[in-house]
Amino acid sequence: MSDTTSDTADVHKMPLLDHLIELRQRMLYSFIALFVAFLICFFFAQVLFDFLVQPLADILIEREGVHGARRLIFTDLTEVFFTHIKIAFFFGAFASSPIFLTQLWLFIAPGLYRNEKTALAPFLVASPVLFFTGGALVYFVLFPLAWRFFLSFETMGGGGTLPIELEAKVSEYLTLVMKLIFAFGLCFQLPVLMTLLARVGIVSSKGMAEKRKYAVVGVFIVAAVITPPDPISQLSLALPIIVLYEISILMAKLVEKKKAKDEAEVEAEYGGGDSGDET
Repeated sequence: MSDTTSDTADVHKMPLLDHLIELRQRMLYSFIALFVAFLICFFFAQVLFDFLVQPLADILIEREGVHGARRLIFTDLTEVFFTHIKIAFFFGAFASSPIFLTQLWLFIAPGLYRNEKTALAPFLVASPVLFFTGGALVYFVLFPLAWRFFLSFETMGGGGTLPIELEAKVSEYLTLVMKLIFAFGLCFQLPVLMTLLARVGIVSSKGMAEKRKYAVVGVFIVAAVITPPDPISQLSLALPIIVLYEISILMAKLVEKKKAKDEAEVEAEYGGGDSGDET
């Protein structure tokens, strides 16, 4: 009796154990990809840092010329080293994200129906694309505008007054830049999030449209919190998010139409089968 019970328990335990082993394997592949990407990015950390500093450097060179361009400083012996580590991890995580998403898909796909696979796969592709779009927007649009705004507070001094000049720290500049890139990339995930919520029935396009005015107020509050305290930066984040919110409403409508169509087809199929049996 005990042997039968033990065998039965093993039958029920093995699938879960297999899933855990596969999950560990998928996570291992993801961490290996992240580690390899981290090492490569750490080797090019100075090049990547120069890329992040380029918007500020272009403005300073434009204002003062190549020979008058200022410098970045560090006040801790380990500051530049740990800055390079942060840069390597930041870019390495983004570079390895397709492998992580692929491993995630390979883990969950066998347990999904065909229609669920068709519905979920586009979001796994859209997520990194939207994050990259948000990062590109902040780098090419926000940084030049925001840096010019903040540098406008410098003063030349003279007449008994001291000059006020920027002496940016390496770590502080990198923290600000990474914070803005991550914030914009995260906010650009709004269509993906809202469409998934609409698909499972948590939100609806009608409800999102009715609460549009509250969403706009919330967007500006979020933009004021996570961006530098100037109107240019806040508008640069708030306006794209508002556009993405409208796109989310349209995507939710499409999802609802597709869901209603599928339900109608299922109802017609089973309804037709029942009527045929009665005949």
